[in-house]
Amino acid sequence: MKNDQATPKPIRLADYTPPAYRIETVDLRFDLDPATTRVTNTMRVRRNAAEPGDPLILNGEHLDLISVTLDGHELGAGAYRTDDGKLTVPEVPETFELTVVTETHPKDNTALEGLYQSSGNFCTQCEAEGFRRITYFLDRPDVMATYSTTIVADKTDYPVLLSNGNPVDAGELDDGRHWARWEDPFPKPCYLFALVAGDLACHQDAFTTQSGREVTLRIYTEPHNVGRTDHAMASLKKAMRWDEETFGLEYDLDLFQIVSVDDFNMGAMENKGLNVFNSKLVLANPDTATDADFQAIEAVIAHEYFHNWTGNRITCRDWFQLSLKEGLTVFRDQQFSADMGSAPVKRIADARLLRTQQFPEDNGPMAHPVRPDSYIKIDNFYTLTVYEKGAEVIRMMHTLLGADGFRKGMDLYFQRHDGQAVTCDDFAACMADANGRDLTQFKRWYSQAGTPHLKVEEAYDDEANEFYLTVRQHTPATQDQEHKEPVVIPLRMGLIGRDGEPVRVNLSHRETSEHDCVLEITEEEQTVVFEGVPERPVASLLRGFSAPVILERDLDDDTLRFQMKHDTDAFNRWDAGQTLFRRRVIAAMADLDNGLDPKLPEKDAEAYREVLNSETLDDALKAEALTLPSAEAIGEDLETIDPDQLVQARDALVKQLAEALEPDLKRAYGLRANDTEYTLDAAAIGRRRLKNLCLAYLGWLERNEYIQLAIDQINVERNMTDVIAGLRVLSHLDIPERDQELNDFYEKWKNDPLVTDKWLALQATAKRENVIEDVKALMEHPAFNRRNPNRIRSLIGAFAMGNFEGFQRADGEGYRLLADFVIELDPVNPQIASSLVRALIRWRRFDDARQDILKQELQRVMSTASCSENTYEVVSRALG
Repeated sequence: MKNDQATPKPIRLADYTPPAYRIETVDLRFDLDPATTRVTNTMRVRRNAAEPGDPLILNGEHLDLISVTLDGHELGAGAYRTDDGKLTVPEVPETFELTVVTETHPKDNTALEGLYQSSGNFCTQCEAEGFRRITYFLDRPDVMATYSTTIVADKTDYPVLLSNGNPVDAGELDDGRHWARWEDPFPKPCYLFALVAGDLACHQDAFTTQSGREVTLRIYTEPHNVGRTDHAMASLKKAMRWDEETFGLEYDLDLFQIVSVDDFNMGAMENKGLNVFNSKLVLANPDTATDADFQAIEAVIAHEYFHNWTGNRITCRDWFQLSLKEGLTVFRDQQFSADMGSAPVKRIADARLLRTQQFPEDNGPMAHPVRPDSYIKIDNFYTLTVYEKGAEVIRMMHTLLGADGFRKGMDLYFQRHDGQAVTCDDFAACMADANGRDLTQFKRWYSQAGTPHLKVEEAYDDEANEFYLTVRQHTPATQDQEHKEPVVIPLRMGLIGRDGEPVRVNLSHRETSEHDCVLEITEEEQTVVFEGVPERPVASLLRGFSAPVILERDLDDDTLRFQMKHDTDAFNRWDAGQTLFRRRVIAAMADLDNGLDPKLPEKDAEAYREVLNSETLDDALKAEALTLPSAEAIGEDLETIDPDQLVQARDALVKQLAEALEPDLKRAYGLRANDTEYTLDAAAIGRRRLKNLCLAYLGWLERNEYIQLAIDQINVERNMTDVIAGLRVLSHLDIPERDQELNDFYEKWKNDPLVTDKWLALQATAKRENVIEDVKALMEHPAFNRRNPNRIRSLIGAFAMGNFEGFQRADGEGYRLLADFVIELDPVNPQIASSLVRALIRWRRFDDARQDILKQELQRVMSTASCSENTYEVVSRALG
């Protein structure tokens, strides 16, 4: 039971049935008013899977129903009923026209779903089930219709009126209002509907497609921000060209629009022809945005544009198939970003995200397959498993089929399913049919939860000059799945000789003269034989992170250091350093247990020094290799996490490494400290990244000369990347200069919300004993808005999910702070509340004292009278 009400019932994939009725056309009229907006919805409907006499049942939430008209006749109150979020019309003909008039209240819509206001402008967010907050409708993705939209609003307050498709007419009314009419020629599900109205400025440009059509491009923002849209526009044009060149996909309308809004639950939304973006993923210039911001904008602009084909033209049949569009489109934006910058650095970043965030999701109470079996609220399944692991499933197909084979599969997918709502199985069938491959076993990646483990054993026969790899795969049980079947795992690998040179890979079962190959692991246990290997090699396994698996093998420290220096695969070179440091921290924890001080071996320090001073690695790869795994990431290797001991061990070793490399770090910093021109090419980004990483290491030493380096870097103000890096060094220190620089920064930027977010996050993630008190004070600061998702993520989210030592404080105060905030926010914005509460749900991973506190806080959240279905689903899974 939940709050004396029936426990919410899950929706199950196994229960899917086609829609009883289909809606063919939709004509919408919006009479916009902040307090009460009237929506007139006229639909042409036909019977689909329904039997004669079956009722029409439409979804609707938070609506005031004004009237229902069937084929021109207004129905009396007894001819329909509304209950439990539905409008039911008992008797309808086979085909008919239905007009539903409703009223909604945008100004009071704090959930930011459906129609709401942001900074005084009207905006919609309909994915996944927000359209039912606008009008009664068959709110499911397999109901696709063509839309016409008329928007009526006050001309002074809302001079810009936008919707999907093409503008076809406009005019003015006598009462100071005006109107605009839009028509979208492509059938779409209602989750892709969009409307924006407000006082907005426009940055306009154009793009000429490969077939010679000119497409008008428009980015709308609040007037004072229009000067910060150049990078977004350039990113859009790059994405359009890349999609043409890589997949042969041309944009299909004559107008593409992006709107930037301040209040948005997500990053962006791919509404057909009218993308709505969180302002943080549109607005940028070097004074206000970091390199990471610029890169995120480019990636997300591309992601939403790519959805035009992989999500809009072909959409998902039901929400269980969410990864059909999201996993595929994430893969496409990853490939785009790799082509725009450094492919190895991008791959390492993707792998780090999977390991530090998605693998723990697989190993926790919210574990679910890429295609979930059930849900209570689909909002809770916009997860890293669906997006990032879903992208890895696509990447593995690409690896197995090759670039040409994958392109053939994509071409068949568009040819076969354009204009349809389909499934992950339909996508896999296109890949299989285009290449003559059986992907039946491979599709287990869609249906099995959890992260597979690959245990590898190696042997070498001196007499036969043969090298043997025995690979065993096992996927641990997850909460809802006990037994796992073997999956298909593409294991990319190579061999390295003891002289550091690549060894040709000669497999006993096929001819090859390459230094690299892909093994297909399909059984629980397989042995692979390599012939003609003159000496025992070092096996370079899982190159490029070729599958989202955990690799288990016994490598000694010397071999890891050898790979750090000699492996030709950037991912494995990086991973060897990560593994070495994780191993060292765990050993240091054992030393602490035995009353010994942690000690970093000189050989380790020398290996990292060689990386820093390497003449073959570029700066970006050096920075990646020298960015050590976080305490939270290392905790995943432990059976039970003791945060205090873990942080103590890690911090001691990081400081020792900084001391050992101090002269090298100073020299590397000095060589890159005087760059004056700000550019966004990969080399320049890499230089700044390495320079600022060196500064961070030097900051661990807490010496006046390095504190002054950070202050000087802040005050030179060449770009926001360097300013934030300097502030981050100071943010961890209890010195007067910290408060002074942070205060000066706030005074300069307090009128810019996106920069203020950085200021909040710096303090929320600081390694300070009293950081919880800082966060509590900032919650009352004028810069913090308890209803804006960006402010919440920058302070509360950054603290709970980005400050391991502060949030996991032994007295449980961090847990209580978060639970209090979730309880406050949940009735207002359940989407954001349920995402925040995930910081508490892996309570079983910690020591007994923390387990007790975490469990109590979860129970407190679930027992509140206002606990939403979103939050209830997450917490109940954690406690269950």
